[in-house]
Amino acid sequence: MFHAFVIAEGLLCKLQIVPCASIGQCDRMFEPLLLIAATFLLAGFVKGTIGLGLPTVSIGLLSVAMPPSRALAIVIVPAIVTNVWQTFVGPYLRDIIRRLWPLMAGTVAGIWLNAGMLTGPYARYGTVVLGVLLVIYAIVGLSKFSFSVAPSDEKWIGGIVGVMTGVVCAATGIQVVPSMPFMQAIGMEKDELVQALGVFFTVATVAMAFNLTSAGLLSAATALPGAVAMAAAFAGMFTGQAVRSRMQAEVFRRWFLIAMIFLGIYLTGSAIYNILTNASTS
Repeated sequence: MFHAFVIAEGLLCKLQIVPCASIGQCDRMFEPLLLIAATFLLAGFVKGTIGLGLPTVSIGLLSVAMPPSRALAIVIVPAIVTNVWQTFVGPYLRDIIRRLWPLMAGTVAGIWLNAGMLTGPYARYGTVVLGVLLVIYAIVGLSKFSFSVAPSDEKWIGGIVGVMTGVVCAATGIQVVPSMPFMQAIGMEKDELVQALGVFFTVATVAMAFNLTSAGLLSAATALPGAVAMAAAFAGMFTGQAVRSRMQAEVFRRWFLIAMIFLGIYLTGSAIYNILTNASTS
């Protein structure tokens, strides 16, 4: 009995008090989730108000705090779910597939042919490209630049635009350049265009999901951030849809595009500074 008491006392002597600093690590674990929730709440609000912008806004904002590849891994599931929902809202699905299949096929080919862009040796330039594209996207939207494509040229031009979009998407996750101007140029009506965006974004996002999975970026580790992002995105979308009828969508869209310009300039400038700094110290 005495022997057992000595052993127990020895075990107790090995116990240590955990420093309070480790409790702060729990707080730091929740900080990225709060950033993700706030980002997707805003991105969902934008999508609910003007009908697009969820990946563009969320990837752009998250790239301030993390690499675009990780941001895209968090965005991918909410983007697929919201775009599938948008795909089946409307009666134009058959006509959209008939008109846009070369665009979608070209986009998938461009994404898969450039599968290593997010993780390869040039991945560090992805934030620079992302910032530049955000600026271009916003300037084109503000200028309301438009052109038309004849029905007889839709197929071959759509295929070329699709490959270009796929290359851009594989490097940055952005799917609206140059696909968005093309879909506007072929003369789709407003409701048909909204549904067409859902169809196209669904195809492009699923193709990107294969790239992310093969690169090891889409795994169980992104499940919790993805769930938080999805919940926040739907909350933002419903809020945006509720206030859309009470505000001028064009005014909101203009200020949104102006904000994208400043965000793009910040991302590009900070990324170039980091690249130059790392090059000088290496």
